[in-house]
Amino acid sequence: MPSARYWREIPTRFRMEASKCGKCGRVSYPRRQVCPACRARDLEDTNLSLNGEVITYTAVHAPPTDLANEAPYAMALIETPEKARLMVQLVDCDPSTVKAGMKVRLEFRKIRKEGHTGILCYGHKAVPA
Repeated sequence: MPSARYWREIPTRFRMEASKCGKCGRVSYPRRQVCPACRARDLEDTNLSLNGEVITYTAVHAPPTDLANEAPYAMALIETPEKARLMVQLVDCDPSTVKAGMKVRLEFRKIRKEGHTGILCYGHKAVPA
């Protein structure tokens, strides 16, 4: 989705906003209306740290067309200090050097160029800390 439209429709993903349950304390990203752990509706907005740790990862050798020039690359499940998890591309390193437990930092970068229109789409990628 083009960045301007995405920014208007889901701004919390660009600002790393999450929700924290007032009952059980679970942090959910993206924000939720109902806690997925205890079903409570007492949620408050919270901002996530841009630091994280690799939980698991995979190397992509056969990417979609839009990312063909980046292969091979790593996709990683990152956990923030608030215990929120998100899947992002891990860049600025060789995929063979990625390990579980590796410290990373989230950066706002270009994700891809959209099809024939050439519209740039932005989001978060992880880089080694």
